[in-house]
Amino acid sequence: MPVDYSKWDSLELSDDSDIEVHPNVDKRSFIRAKQNQIHQERQQRKLQIETLKYERQINDGLMKRISSLLTALKSHAAEAETRNPAEVAFQAVMESVGNPTDDKPPARPEGVHAQVEQPPTYTKMMATLLDQVNKELDEKKPENRYNAMVDEIGVHLKKVEELQQELLKKLAELEKEEARKITSEGIHEGFNSSYVAKSTPSTSGTKKAEDTNVELINPNFSMSKPAESTPATTAEDDDDDDKEVEASPDAQKFAHIKPNDYRESHSFIGSHPHILSEKETDGLLIMAFDAQLDGKDDFARQCVHQALLLQYCRALGKDGVALFFKRITTKGHQAQDVFYKDVQDTYYRIKNRAAEINAQRAADGGSGEGVEQIQLHAVEPGTEIKIKIPPEKSEDESEKRGREIFEEFAPDMQKALESGSLDKVNEVLGKMKVEDAEEIVALLSEAGILSVEEQIIDATTEEGQKHLKEMEEQAALESYADDPE
Repeated sequence: MPVDYSKWDSLELSDDSDIEVHPNVDKRSFIRAKQNQIHQERQQRKLQIETLKYERQINDGLMKRISSLLTALKSHAAEAETRNPAEVAFQAVMESVGNPTDDKPPARPEGVHAQVEQPPTYTKMMATLLDQVNKELDEKKPENRYNAMVDEIGVHLKKVEELQQELLKKLAELEKEEARKITSEGIHEGFNSSYVAKSTPSTSGTKKAEDTNVELINPNFSMSKPAESTPATTAEDDDDDDKEVEASPDAQKFAHIKPNDYRESHSFIGSHPHILSEKETDGLLIMAFDAQLDGKDDFARQCVHQALLLQYCRALGKDGVALFFKRITTKGHQAQDVFYKDVQDTYYRIKNRAAEINAQRAADGGSGEGVEQIQLHAVEPGTEIKIKIPPEKSEDESEKRGREIFEEFAPDMQKALESGSLDKVNEVLGKMKVEDAEEIVALLSEAGILSVEEQIIDATTEEGQKHLKEMEEQAALESYADDPE
């Protein structure tokens, strides 16, 4: 039977000890030079692949925004016939603004475009594109400027798409070349096994309990012995957290300025610029919460207003203070509706939460004891916690273990989990002691019942459209930082 040696064709060696060279050439030097050449070509190829993958991500984000802008412009084409085309185009641009959290391009991999500055935000890219389009339209001077702008943006989109196709073709060639060679870097462990000798049982017949370490929200909590937790350390940490979110004396003075006295607020920030920090914003929101608990509705709303005022000034960039006060004091400006709605929504969230706590205190006899609770909430905006109960009959070991944990829960917790409602689960957790609730949360995590997923907004419903509109208005306000006029 003939032996097939073709499988060795893809094996790339950097050290051929049996290589033959010219007698006048040093063999070791030749081998080292060959090794360096192979390694340099391999590293250069990998860097090209990483660069093309990064450029592909940038182009995908840019094409998505150009397509969104084109869709918005085409949907308002009929309005441009009866209204001012410039106003209609501006409205379409504002509607096409995406989520501000996705405005910044992804971070560059190490070594990619090291000599070039970090790429600008997608908002600045779109602004540059619109400037080019307007410049071209000024030179051509078309009769229908709106339709000409739509056509010109479509031409730019086609150019980016063609560039992306060329990029993908080049990337496929490099990846094919990279996969053609078998190198030491491609070596991985296929199968492995190990043997651990079990300890002999003790003469007393006692069985050593298995140590299980579970990562908890409270690192000082002990699942086996909750009473032996270190309360001194916990209290010390809580004190540090309280100090971190406490508003400074200057920020507390700022909170007492009336919401409609923007001249005084502007002057105070000018003489106390250090209050423009996230810590002071959080401190004022804590003041609002405490005031609402004490029934001081007007002062709580005032604290929320001043806290968000600092947040907006900080978010609008270098000239954020002047920019904010210019727009908030301009009659009929869109920024006013966005800001006041944010203040109203934030205040009502604080008001509702304070009412729940006061009701709980009243139910506990007004002593204030038992208010501390463990509640599950998604931390990142745009995400939500999903509940997935392991199936009863599963061959997967992790799902079997998860099902066993679920069946050990109390009937009220099982019923809450089966409903799929996080509010009902929080309701059951709220009735427990903090230590018991933390143990339940740890078991839920171990069983894989809770998972964090991106929130999906159904824009076909009235509620979804309302939420989408709020996100667009918020994105429009934050985009003003790049357009001070």
